[in-house]
Amino acid sequence: MEATSRTWWKTIVGVILTAVMLFPLYWMVNVSLTQRNAIRAGDLFPTAFTLANYQVVLRDQLPYLGTSLLVGLGTVALTLVISAPAGYAISSLFIPGRRVLNFCLIVAQMIPAVVMALGFYTVYIKLGILDTIPGLILADSTIAVPFAVMLFSAFMSGISRDLLNAAAVDGANTWVTFTRIVLPISRNSAVTVALFAFLWAWSDFIFASTLNREGGKLRPITMGLYDYIGSQNQEWGALMATAVVASIPTAVLLVVAQRYVAAGVTAGAVKD
Repeated sequence: MEATSRTWWKTIVGVILTAVMLFPLYWMVNVSLTQRNAIRAGDLFPTAFTLANYQVVLRDQLPYLGTSLLVGLGTVALTLVISAPAGYAISSLFIPGRRVLNFCLIVAQMIPAVVMALGFYTVYIKLGILDTIPGLILADSTIAVPFAVMLFSAFMSGISRDLLNAAAVDGANTWVTFTRIVLPISRNSAVTVALFAFLWAWSDFIFASTLNREGGKLRPITMGLYDYIGSQNQEWGALMATAVVASIPTAVLLVVAQRYVAAGVTAGAVKD
């Protein structure tokens, strides 16, 4: 009986904390469904219900959503292409200075994005890739690649050496072993890396605002929000509706890839 009461107590606390954390999300949806003249009333439920805000979003924000999708998918592809071979090289091949390289990967994640953005701006002007999708993909990948390399190397270092040696005995070279044996085994880690890379690119604001020329059209959805924020007026309904629409792809990805992420993040934490 005592154990049951403790379980109920923990459940109640968990429900309360979850409700507190999810309330801003609920309020975002509530405001997005409320008419403009009723938003200031602060009703807990959308009494003045409307879908006009979502009609405005679908009319104005679809190009920005398309840009965010292209940048996100491009960041995922570039991150996987770079980080998977790098993680395999660090974990399974002889590389001088491996510990120094791992330390550099950690340090790279500690550099503020705003510092990197200023450096990118100067370089991008010289290269002529300012306000371009490849430029945003390259910038967002610099955030995802260090994390991805460490995650891949942590998992791949736990792959049985006997399996890799057996492949070598059968005549497989390093590239064949990597593509036909290591990568299929590393599926969970690859899904985890892809998800985090997409989320970082989708929610990016620093690079998007810095590497975009004044009046540039290739703006992601995080910059599209500013269409409803003015110096004298704010369109809160359309703003919140845009935030809701922008949250849907990430929420769906998190639900679909949840089990792969759980397995991928803990991969390499315990070794035989």
